Amino acid sequence: MTSEQHALLSASDIRQLADILDLRPTKTLGQNYVIDPNTIRRIVGAAHLAATEHVLEIGPGLGSLTLGILDAAQAVTAIEIDPPVANRLATTVEQWRPDSAERLSVIEADALRITHSEIIEARPAIAEGPPTAIVANLPYNVAVPVMLHILAELPSIQHGLVMVQQEVAERIVAAPGSKIYGVPSVKMGWYAEATSAGNVGTKVFWPAPRITSGLVHFTARQPPATTATRGQVFEVIDAAFAQRRKTLRAALNKWAGSGAEAEELLVAADVDPKARGEILSVEQFARIAEQKQQMDAQ
Repeated sequence: MTSEQHALLSASDIRQLADILDLRPTKTLGQNYVIDPNTIRRIVGAAHLAATEHVLEIGPGLGSLTLGILDAAQAVTAIEIDPPVANRLATTVEQWRPDSAERLSVIEADALRITHSEIIEARPAIAEGPPTAIVANLPYNVAVPVMLHILAELPSIQHGLVMVQQEVAERIVAAPGSKIYGVPSVKMGWYAEATSAGNVGTKVFWPAPRITSGLVHFTARQPPATTATRGQVFEVIDAAFAQRRKTLRAALNKWAGSGAEAEELLVAADVDPKARGEILSVEQFARIAEQKQQMDAQ
């Protein structure tokens, strides 16, 4: 392809599209559009996409990132909640990447509620299977819930690169023992290994957010080997961090039935009852859930 064919949306292009749609970005939908082509190239490059991949994009907005992904991957399924924006995306791709239009599928839906079957049924014809990668600029207010929901719905996802609020990025990649290690860190650890892929300043967005963004790269992993279900493990995690300053014996009091039962479960799982949740790995939380499962079965 020529450099002209690889052109990406500029700030003026984005504003022109917004004018066509009479669009005024809202905080409710977390609409902050990337207006810098070099940032798009950086995001796509950091995603390490294979040319044969089917990519899931969440919240494509006006198409800045969509065009970049189509240049690197075989197919894109985009999920967009805003009807006018969703309806426009295919037209934008037809104008900017006429040879790639058939490689895009747009689903008008809420990414927090979309199902596996809806994604598979709507995939581009060229994509033989489900998405294997995620590349997305996620709305700050729902970034973690969206990620966890999509990873639960699509076990086919092998890796991804997401841009989120810097503070959220730091929490997702935090390791046990860190002050910011918490529910997002542990639950993400059930699905994948997440690492920081750098920061993104405010000036590359329209409208410009007040705070910087962070890039998070993740690679899928097998969940901990346990007889407990994901739901049971996540229940322990939620209970442990609901009162994160308390010891696990105290924090899991209600969940286990009593302080004594919590201590018995923790000891059986080889976890110090006086420890706090912020030092436990997802494997340790899985052991606690498994012990509860076994004791309930007795």
